[in-house]
Amino acid sequence: MILAAYLLPGAHVTSFSTALIVAFLLAILNALLKPILVFLTLPVTIMSLGLFLLVINAVIILVIDQLVDGFNVDGFGWALGFSLIISLLSWLLGLKEK
Repeated sequence: MILAAYLLPGAHVTSFSTALIVAFLLAILNALLKPILVFLTLPVTIMSLGLFLLVINAVIILVIDQLVDGFNVDGFGWALGFSLIISLLSWLLGLKEK
C-alpha cells in the first residue's frame, strides 16, 4: 500500500498502521464484496476480457477511502491506477512463490 501511494501522487497513506488497516480491509472486501460485484457485472467483465475487474477493484478502493481516515484517493482515475499497481505488485509477489 505504501509503495503504491508513493508511486501515485493522487493516493495518500499517512502512516504504516493506516496502510495495514487499508490492506486488511482490502482483503476483507475482496473476499466478501468482490464476488458479488463480479457476479453482477459478469457480462461486462466477459465483454471487456476481464479488464472490468480493475474497475471493480477501483470501486472497492474508493469504498476503503471513505472508511479509513488517513487514506485518501483523489478520484476514480487515481483509484484505478492504485488498483492496477496493487494488482501488478500482487502478481509479482505471486511469481516469487512458484
